[in-house]
Amino acid sequence: MEHTNPLEHETGYCGNESAGERRSHHSDKMKANLITRLNRIEGQIRGVKGLIEKDTYCDDVLNQISAIQSALGSVGKLLLEGHLKSCVVDKIQAGDPDIIDELLVTVNKLMK
Repeated sequence: MEHTNPLEHETGYCGNESAGERRSHHSDKMKANLITRLNRIEGQIRGVKGLIEKDTYCDDVLNQISAIQSALGSVGKLLLEGHLKSCVVDKIQAGDPDIIDELLVTVNKLMK
């Protein structure tokens, strides 16, 4: 019986490795969601640059930076959730215990 991931339509799946290249396959809906969020973040960053150029009060700039960090954290959480529910599960089921060490390194980076 072929393994199918019930989250494939929602989050996509990872691990399609051809010629050593690791790739993830997100649904069109997930890609659109992530790109929309990243475009918004990109706009926020340009806004902060403009605030600095206009000598805006530091506290106001710092609050905008905090909002950007929160938005980036949300993107990271979405990707991490999809990764856990698909890539990590698939690799564990395939007998690849190294995925846990890889995941721990990634989570440590995200938590900094």
